[in-house]
Amino acid sequence: MGKKYLICTYGCQMNVHESEKIAGSLSGMGYEETTEVEEADVIVFNTCCVRENAEQHAFGNIGALQKAKAENPELIIVVCGCMTQQGDFAERLPKTFPFVDFVIGTYNLDDFADILKRKLETKKRIVEILDRNGEISEKVTPLRSSYPNAWVNIIYGCNNFCSYCIVPYVRGRERSRKKEDILKEVKSLVKEGYKEITLLGQNVDSYGKDLGDGSSFVDLINEIAKIEGKFRLRFMSNHPKDFNGNVARAIKNNPHAAHSIHLPAQSGSDRILKLMNRRYTASDYLSKIEEVKREIPDCSITTDLIVGFPTETEEDFQDTISLCEKVGFDGAFTFVYSPREGTRAAVMDGQISDEVKKDRIMRLVDYQNTYNRKRSKEYIGKVVEILAEDYDEKKNKYLGRDEYGKMAYFESKENVIGKFVKVKINSTGGMSLMGELVETE
Repeated sequence: MGKKYLICTYGCQMNVHESEKIAGSLSGMGYEETTEVEEADVIVFNTCCVRENAEQHAFGNIGALQKAKAENPELIIVVCGCMTQQGDFAERLPKTFPFVDFVIGTYNLDDFADILKRKLETKKRIVEILDRNGEISEKVTPLRSSYPNAWVNIIYGCNNFCSYCIVPYVRGRERSRKKEDILKEVKSLVKEGYKEITLLGQNVDSYGKDLGDGSSFVDLINEIAKIEGKFRLRFMSNHPKDFNGNVARAIKNNPHAAHSIHLPAQSGSDRILKLMNRRYTASDYLSKIEEVKREIPDCSITTDLIVGFPTETEEDFQDTISLCEKVGFDGAFTFVYSPREGTRAAVMDGQISDEVKKDRIMRLVDYQNTYNRKRSKEYIGKVVEILAEDYDEKKNKYLGRDEYGKMAYFESKENVIGKFVKVKINSTGGMSLMGELVETE
């Protein structure tokens, strides 16, 4: 029986894609994937420290493996990702969990196979956190697990230093991949049959600024527009201070680009935005939205929102609700602020109580859900193009999204995963759509 691996991923889509790279390294060494702890020869925790709950979840699951390690001393347990880059965490982790075999950072992931081989040869614990600002490796081929969707990194790191965010400290400064490497990867994915490609970066609008060769995000979108084949192009995330009409026009003129933009607002209060170091006002943000709507009238806008930031008043919170009302977000990732050690916001006066945070997040979610349900009802009777992404065994239906990101469920006698299909929407199930298949490609 061949050796097997299990990867536990926490946090954002960036981490999901990096786990695909780890899987690619392990696959190249002859390992096969398993979902069972008892079958695994290597267990990898790809951690995230951006949100407190992801960190706590990872800690709990790492600790739970102590018994498995005692029963199988040959089991190799790895901890990597953002959490290991934070402060002296990498040095403290083996003391807390002495059964962990090696700890590596976000910059070491492309060397995963070499480090694992070294561990197997020496039998010694490895703690190795590298700083590779400026260097991007292209040597690992991801083992993708989300067909028909694929994620492509275009820029790593962040230069913005929002006061609540740990990313610049654990991911380093902005480093763009070469345009030719990105285009080569996208072309290869389209040839392999992937139908939705998402460009990833903490701030995709900053792409190319560090390369010094004239590359830009707009130029990259325009080059991807020339690639033949039917596929959707998405990207996340944009930053309101850098997003402009040129990006909107590039999307409008790219036949592959979904008319859907994720533009994190974080707050509707100018005072809170300043404390967050976001470098725009609510008025600036609304101007960007107006620019998008002029260029792409049917564009879907989604966002990120934080409640309970230090010193946030009820008036500040109402400013966020007001922003939601003015924009009409088609979706919002809503978060309760949690202090991250090492950030400026963590030591600010005026930390908000958990009780107030809970009240505000519930009101915000209730508002957004009510709006989303209303928007869903507008689909009833329409025929929409859906990219079938998966099959829900509980519902006995296929599911997928339209270009605006709306999820729809429908029945089909044949397997349509990876196909663009036409679905007539007959009803809604909360925020999701329910329909019948009327055409397949």
